[in-house]
Amino acid sequence: MHPIIRLVNRNLTISLNPGFLIWQIIFPLIYIFVAGFAYGPLINQVPFAGKDLDYPAFLASGMIGFNIMNSTLISGILIWNDRRHGMFEQIMSGPFTRSHYILSNICTIGIIGLVSASLIAVVGYPVIFQSAEFSLATIPILIFGAVVGSILFGSLASIISTRLRSSEGFNVIINTVFLFFAFVSSAFYPADTAPEPLRTAFYLNPLTYLVDIIRAGIFGTITEFVIYEMIILAALATVLFIIASKLLTRLDF
Repeated sequence: MHPIIRLVNRNLTISLNPGFLIWQIIFPLIYIFVAGFAYGPLINQVPFAGKDLDYPAFLASGMIGFNIMNSTLISGILIWNDRRHGMFEQIMSGPFTRSHYILSNICTIGIIGLVSASLIAVVGYPVIFQSAEFSLATIPILIFGAVVGSILFGSLASIISTRLRSSEGFNVIINTVFLFFAFVSSAFYPADTAPEPLRTAFYLNPLTYLVDIIRAGIFGTITEFVIYEMIILAALATVLFIIASKLLTRLDF
């Protein structure tokens, strides 16, 4: 078996435990079916790319992007735990290199991102099916968003895990950063109707681009602006991946 595949199998075995899978489903369910329908009567229609969406459908599609980001915390946690418990030295004593380790982490978060997106798409389908417009053109966009978004936020989590040594600092920083990304984005409310400077902050947040791409794939609203968002997301993911890779290759475990 190829070393990268062996490490990916190890990462998935550690990460995809019943507790993680339950949390990845229960947490979005609370937002979609509690917050979505609670705020639905107050928010009749939400405009998105020239299309009016019910708030539960708008929120359910946003939770797909949110869950992709949330699941990539695993990348930082894996690296942190390997550093803390001396697992990295044990891995390096086998037939593995740092390149194998880095690529296996990227493959892991890509797989988990796709699994996470699929779970929420299935769970949230009852509230989005009336507005959904899937096609052969939109499915690749959904896969693109899930994979590139996973690499971007997984690389960011990896960067944070390499720069911090205390468990308290790691937990505080990574949860604060990801919480900021979650709520200063278009996952829960439309960016176009937000007041300034909040609207500008939304578009400085990569989660906004990820969520917009996911929504465009689900509701068939692929515009020129969405194409620009895909280019920006891919560029950011590439830059963060290169930074994370360089930090990991130079890190003294």
